[in-house]
Amino acid sequence: MPPRGWYGAGGGRVGYLDPPTMWRATTVQACGMWPFAAGSGSPMTGVPLGQHLFTGATVCGDPLNWFTRARYISNPSLFMLGMPGLGKSTLVNRMLIGLSATGVVPLVLGDLKPDYADTVRALGGQVISIGRGRGGINVLDPGAMGAAAARIGGEAGEVLKAETHGRVLNMVAALITIVRGRPMDDHEQSVLSAVLHHLRERTPPGRTVLLPDVLRVLTEGPDRVRAVTLDRGDDARYRDAVDPLHRSLLGILDGPLGDTFASETSTRINPDAPAVCIDISGIGEADTQLTAAAMLAAWSDGLGTVAASHALADSGLEPRRWFFTVLDELWRPLRAASGIVDRIDALTRLNRSLGLGDAKITHTLKDAEALSSDADRAKARGFVERAGMVVCAGLPKAEMEDLGKVVGLSRREIELVSSWSSPPGWGVSGDHGEPPGRGRFLIKVGGRPGIPIKVAITDAERRLHNTNTRWTPNEERVERAVEQELSHTAAQVARAAQEGAYATPGGPGGPGTGGWPA
Repeated sequence: MPPRGWYGAGGGRVGYLDPPTMWRATTVQACGMWPFAAGSGSPMTGVPLGQHLFTGATVCGDPLNWFTRARYISNPSLFMLGMPGLGKSTLVNRMLIGLSATGVVPLVLGDLKPDYADTVRALGGQVISIGRGRGGINVLDPGAMGAAAARIGGEAGEVLKAETHGRVLNMVAALITIVRGRPMDDHEQSVLSAVLHHLRERTPPGRTVLLPDVLRVLTEGPDRVRAVTLDRGDDARYRDAVDPLHRSLLGILDGPLGDTFASETSTRINPDAPAVCIDISGIGEADTQLTAAAMLAAWSDGLGTVAASHALADSGLEPRRWFFTVLDELWRPLRAASGIVDRIDALTRLNRSLGLGDAKITHTLKDAEALSSDADRAKARGFVERAGMVVCAGLPKAEMEDLGKVVGLSRREIELVSSWSSPPGWGVSGDHGEPPGRGRFLIKVGGRPGIPIKVAITDAERRLHNTNTRWTPNEERVERAVEQELSHTAAQVARAAQEGAYATPGGPGGPGTGGWPA
């Protein structure tokens, strides 16, 4: 090439500089690079989630840090939607790990698959199994709130005792609602409250009240309970007032819920645990009553632990702790019973005052449309509207159009996320082709432009979080088990040979010599 470029039309000399190399660093590491350092356009507060899909910049975020430190959101809650198998629970698992490192306590109050038990074990947390033959919850146990009330004492302790009474009353009422299929009457709640007060006053310290004790008090009919039934000394009027409640409690004890809720709590939540997971994956998919009851009991027990922690912190007896709850597969508990919708609805409205962040995960907005009543459907749609962060994995275009009416999505964002819902290409080499949307998410906060990210998981995360365990071949485990069994058998044979247990007939220790073992 000539020194001044090619001759002719369009030729000539041109200047060109190679683009400079770019590095990413913290402000502490790059403070001496001024004026060659520039701030990232992506949020850097919170758990490191992944890289920006287009710029490659690191993106950090979680509901707690965006609410408390960055002030990006007004409500510490996250709502995640996406097709199955695209990595939703993997991203939330990463948040659990990151938040746990900063002292936040993850609470998975009802792990339905389970997706989080291994992560909680790896964090040194507590995993409690609930279900038939696995473990149960005594819904009358005051739990951590009762212990905190006794420790605080005084007026504050009495206030906490009153809150504990209300929590227990609501939980028993919820069980009766599940059994009946309709809410309790108001006078029945008065009777139940009087029974619980009577039991609390007459039960010696150190003994826990059980559901059969409630039946015993109803049968005996003490004056305090008779007073709220307006029996006026007439035993027939008393029986008419308490018999429906009596029958419903018998239905709990003798029905499908009795094995799980009629006895002592198998394992109490440890208030000092760094993470807690209540595993209810052992309950069958079709057992909707037990699923709903177990979730309500787990939420009641878990939120009671949160309230006890804050009461102790308010009294200066314990340091303040923050909590982060996860509700995965939201569609399943929502359809189990109408009471679940109300409980989650109350949580999304009060989580700021409870010092609690939460993440709710489901597949599509249509999960809310499948609820039985208009009131429940409206409450479920409100979960998305009130969420501080909305995270979308791959969704069909029609779903994104509907979501855009709630969240406010641009045409480009709808096209981008809907392209992630496509299946992988037809593989011809037998390799495992991943769906194009796996690990890709769009983070939306109000009307701000969405942040598309790509999440790459580490080997440790891959081992901890495999939602396809039932589809994973287990030849290696079978071979290892066979080898252990053969080794054990060989050791037994060798030991028996040394002890003469296999002596041959006629030989030393054999028949005729009195040497056969009995």
